Amino acid sequence: MADDDDHHHVSLPNNYLGCSPKPGQLPNDHHVVSTIEEGKVSTPSQASTVSNIPPLTITPTNAHKIIAELVGSYVIVFIGCGSWIMDEEHKLSIVGVAVAWGLVVMVMIYSLGHVSGGHFNPAVTIAFAACHKFPWRQVPGYLASQLAGSALAVLTLLIIFQDDEDKIKLTVTIYQPPTTPSEAFAWEFMLSFILMLTICGVATDNRAINELSGVTVGAAVLFSVLIAGNITRASMNPARSIGAALVSRKYNSIWLYMVAPVLGMTAATFMYDLLWLPLPQPQ
Repeated sequence: MADDDDHHHVSLPNNYLGCSPKPGQLPNDHHVVSTIEEGKVSTPSQASTVSNIPPLTITPTNAHKIIAELVGSYVIVFIGCGSWIMDEEHKLSIVGVAVAWGLVVMVMIYSLGHVSGGHFNPAVTIAFAACHKFPWRQVPGYLASQLAGSALAVLTLLIIFQDDEDKIKLTVTIYQPPTTPSEAFAWEFMLSFILMLTICGVATDNRAINELSGVTVGAAVLFSVLIAGNITRASMNPARSIGAALVSRKYNSIWLYMVAPVLGMTAATFMYDLLWLPLPQPQ
């Protein structure tokens, strides 16, 4: 894996970003790390069609990545948690809430994914690091920025709604009766597993159509909230749950929303590694 602190390096040919490589153009290491994991910004791809000289790639600094993760987490939690409050006031319905979550995730992936990789979720970061797809040295910075962005987003909602704690309680992730703790854990584990499997399939596999990764990941979030939003709030994101808990000072079952997503996403990443077929090697 390339050192993320380098500011300039030569990129791989476009075949390795978003489509199946052609025979004879493959690196020795068949598992190429993609933009969702590292956050590499490429110059326009047209350069590669003009000549055989590979285009330059500019890699954002760690500071850029941390800021992007903070801003992305902030926007996602602000819109997503805000939709729960608006549902209480204006009856958006679970469909409206699910659409809000799915669209804001999609928008942030396309807006900031090329800077930081578009994690916006501690469970995603930890899962990538556990599978050696993301450097552990960057994990603390990513986790801190994601947690800070989430907490600031809920705090902003608290200010907007004039310290109405009853409305802020609507942002807290807590499973609804008659759901039991074990059932809630299973829901969060499976939703996180499905989301991460989607991320691995469309955003990290160098043979996938990366241009559609934001749409697909957003759709996965949408149907997860649609199905389980009224059961567990469909968190799938420890930062989202911790941020709301810190501001509202409601810590009921917070451990569940910290542990289940991490385990589910880590399991999905290992599962995709097992399903991943090696690319054909040149003869």
